[in-house]
Amino acid sequence: MAIFAVTYFYSADADDLAAVRPAHREWLAQLLDGGTLLASGPMVDTPSALLIFKAESLSTLAVILDGDPFDIAGFIGERTIAEWNPIYGPWSE
Repeated sequence: MAIFAVTYFYSADADDLAAVRPAHREWLAQLLDGGTLLASGPMVDTPSALLIFKAESLSTLAVILDGDPFDIAGFIGERTIAEWNPIYGPWSE
């Protein structure tokens, strides 16, 4: 399994994000419980977030991310996915 760093750049305002956030967090909790999501959270002072995932491939992860309620609502203006090689820490091999 590979580790991926995902960055979301939001295109919605804070009120719109707040309305969908409970569904987004429920979706994240399910992925965390299943072992796919390793960590996630909003960036400070910017309308973006960093998410760390474990997945078989980038294309597999992209399909998973398409199910995010924020994405379904059209609130993610840009999404980047990059495979990450953690050398130190809990996700290193």
